[in-house]
Amino acid sequence: MSDNHTPLGGTKSLPMSVDNVGFLLDRLGEDCAPLQYLRELTQNSIEAIERTGKPGTITWDVDWISYDLGGGPMKLCITDTGDGMTGEEMEKFINQLSSSGSEQSFSSNYGVGAKIAAATKNPAGVVYQSWKDSNGYMIQLDKNLDTGNYGLRQWEINDGTYSFHFPLEDDVKPKQIGEHGTKVILLGNDNSASTIEPPKEAAAPSRWISKYLNTRYFKFPEDITVQAREGWDFPRSDSDRNKLRTIIGQKRYLDQHCEISGVHELESARVHWWILKDESAISNNSGYIESAGHAAALYQNELYDRATARAGTAMLQQFGILFGVKYVVLYVEPIAGDLNTLTTNTARTTLLLNKDKLPWSDWAYEFRQTMPSELAEFVKSQASAATDKDHLKSIKERLKNVMDLYKVSRYRPSPEGMYLADQSSSVTAGDAPFSGNESKTKGGSGNSLNTVTPGVRDGEIGNIYQLFEKSGGTPSKKEKTDPFPVVKWLSIKDGTRSEGDMEDKAAKYLADQNTLLVNADFRVFSDMVNRLVKEKNPGNTIEIGEIVTDVVHQWFEQALIETVIGVQQLKGSKEWPPNDIERALSSEALTSALMQRYHVYIACKRELGAKLGKAMSQQ
Repeated sequence: MSDNHTPLGGTKSLPMSVDNVGFLLDRLGEDCAPLQYLRELTQNSIEAIERTGKPGTITWDVDWISYDLGGGPMKLCITDTGDGMTGEEMEKFINQLSSSGSEQSFSSNYGVGAKIAAATKNPAGVVYQSWKDSNGYMIQLDKNLDTGNYGLRQWEINDGTYSFHFPLEDDVKPKQIGEHGTKVILLGNDNSASTIEPPKEAAAPSRWISKYLNTRYFKFPEDITVQAREGWDFPRSDSDRNKLRTIIGQKRYLDQHCEISGVHELESARVHWWILKDESAISNNSGYIESAGHAAALYQNELYDRATARAGTAMLQQFGILFGVKYVVLYVEPIAGDLNTLTTNTARTTLLLNKDKLPWSDWAYEFRQTMPSELAEFVKSQASAATDKDHLKSIKERLKNVMDLYKVSRYRPSPEGMYLADQSSSVTAGDAPFSGNESKTKGGSGNSLNTVTPGVRDGEIGNIYQLFEKSGGTPSKKEKTDPFPVVKWLSIKDGTRSEGDMEDKAAKYLADQNTLLVNADFRVFSDMVNRLVKEKNPGNTIEIGEIVTDVVHQWFEQALIETVIGVQQLKGSKEWPPNDIERALSSEALTSALMQRYHVYIACKRELGAKLGKAMSQQ
């Protein structure tokens, strides 16, 4: 019996419909960022202007016309000089979930963004007023509180008929609109809501629209001017505070405030980089733009996955910018191609490469290996300000007789190697196949050795499921390597630590660079220093602060190094998966490792006694 059959009625099928579109919109709206509607409505306006083939303007402002006519709360609106829509076109484009005046594709416009982001944040209504060929029409998209559905409000026209759109008088047309353009008014949760006021999630409350759009857009089309209202609560006569600010996007600002910039090519992305000037603008302009060091992904002139403050510092350090993070900006632009499909999720909150998260770690590793010389020199110059302490020699000397307790093994790739090493090169995974080397027999007696069977790894015999094990271990030799991390002390005082980075934390470990960054400002260190200075020099007869600080830092540094090396020993254990290793080396865990004081205090006191005894006896 064949399962091939022809459907009755030919090749037609029944189109899928949505039973509860209100629930669907509300659910999709939850996936949107709180201020996503600013981007969606701005992008719609950009595309509407581009369809005219002429320069245009986009203005985010108070709906002064309705405010002056009726008073009450201020409503936020956006006005553009785009191609406009007729009443019938608005019904089609606004009231259908996935409908748009632009081409729909997975790499451009989905036709759902504004409906999801704006309508769900403004259930009382999103009012569209649009002019085309000098004729204006209005519709209102809102939520029916009885049914929970979204749709167009029906209006009774003067002639007694009913319609979902109605014509507008010319006296309500915004000044910037001539023959064509559109104005969208946001009514909020109810008529009493003031939608010009910043939502609680907004940064820079008095400039929240400017800050969002400037940091969302890399750049705007050259012939389109975007503005946003600031200081709306001041009298309109106060033009210094109640004014429209021109939105320029991050690129134009960074180009104006950088010492040097460039573009660095990676295998699957290009990195746009800037080294900012050391000027007050870094902090003074943060209210309306991202003016200090940060990182983001760049796609179609918009910024995604923007990392600022502590997250930005961590991202930049991952890319090898260990010092001077306040002055460096990196935007990674993925390169789409036959093997790389680049798009966003439906709500345009996340950038996806091949339907997955962006490979930040891979890009960071490649960038560190091929960092532009200008950036490398800048980081080196900033590193010179770091407290360079020569503690490692003393620490190694103290630990050399107990290093066997840490059981730290390392493996070097080698075709003749008898081990299969994992990517971290820190644990064994069996003998290398076809090596011809000998291995101790498991379960055998004495010290007898057996030759490894070609093509069979240690532990495979008797375990049929190991036939399914993914190959990929690298034939390696055991190699004596230095397990000690590179240690750098950072401080706010010398500019090597940024505000917020490791705040009230002892240290940060960068595993992919085997680098330990220690916070010299951590209060546990300063408390110990102050205690020992008072004990060793109660009369304050000589200046010993620098000596005491160096000794205290050395012993705490040893505690951190021992913690890092010790945790490495746990790699490869079935009870310690990679995410647990990462947590064990987190800033919080490293800080916890230093919370005991007694042994460090005794060690410091003993060493200071030897160092200061002679000096103190001469006083």
